[in-house]
This record gives sequence, C-alpha cells and structure tokens, in this order.
Amino acid sequence: MAQNRFSQGPGPSQRQLRVGELIRRTLSDVLARADVHDPDLNRHSITVGEVRTSPDLKVATAYVLPLGGQGAEEALAALRRNAPELRHLVAKAMTLKYAPQLRFQLDETFDRLDDTRRMFADERVRRDVEGADEDDDEG
Repeated sequence: MAQNRFSQGPGPSQRQLRVGELIRRTLSDVLARADVHDPDLNRHSITVGEVRTSPDLKVATAYVLPLGGQGAEEALAALRRNAPELRHLVAKAMTLKYAPQLRFQLDETFDRLDDTRRMFADERVRRDVEGADEDDDEG
C-alpha cells in the first residue's frame, strides 16, 4: 500500500509554510483595508499571527487575536460568520489552484508567553536556572 508522504515527518512541508505565510499576509491586508462589509468585523483591529495549511492546501487555519485582546470571542464570531467572503477576497488576491477553506482560531501564543515569563519570575525557578549556569561554568 502506498504511503502518504504527509502523514509522517516532523512538520509541515516548505510549500505549506510558504502558502500559509502568503495567506497570512493577504488576509492581514484584507482585514486592514476593511474590505468586508460587516461593521462588527471592521470594529476590531485584528492581528493574524500565523496561518497553518493542511497538506493538500485546501484548508487554512488562521490564528488571530484582536489588538489588545479585547473582544476576542466577538471578533472570532465575526470572522467565522464572514469566512466565505474572506475566502473569496483572499483567493482573488492569490494565484492558487484552489481557494482554501478558512478556519479561525484564537492565537494563544501571547498567553503562553505571559505564563512563561511568570514562571521564570518565580524565585524557585530563578534559583534553579542560576544553579544550572554555575554547574556549566565549573565543567
């Protein structure tokens, strides 16, 4: 039986990464220009942090967050409601064989970054990290 070359391996292919970045830029431009005629969506300034594509490039998941993080659920609902129009506008600006179906998720990268900062600010963690540095210097 034939192996699917996308089912194995450490991560996305170079093509998936390139197309994802192209979709991210195009989607950011469309949202910045407020091309979609929805006042609920245009009320938010939305950051598109990353776009991940499926191996066949037919589904693109955009990780988004409103500027400042305020009204995230409302912005996400507006994006999902306007996904067909956004798909059309993105496809019109790109030269792909298929217009990918757009899915939207909240970008939690900033939350994880804050958690990491809090963890490193903890006295016990800082003591452990400083102790590890001293051990490296002795070796």
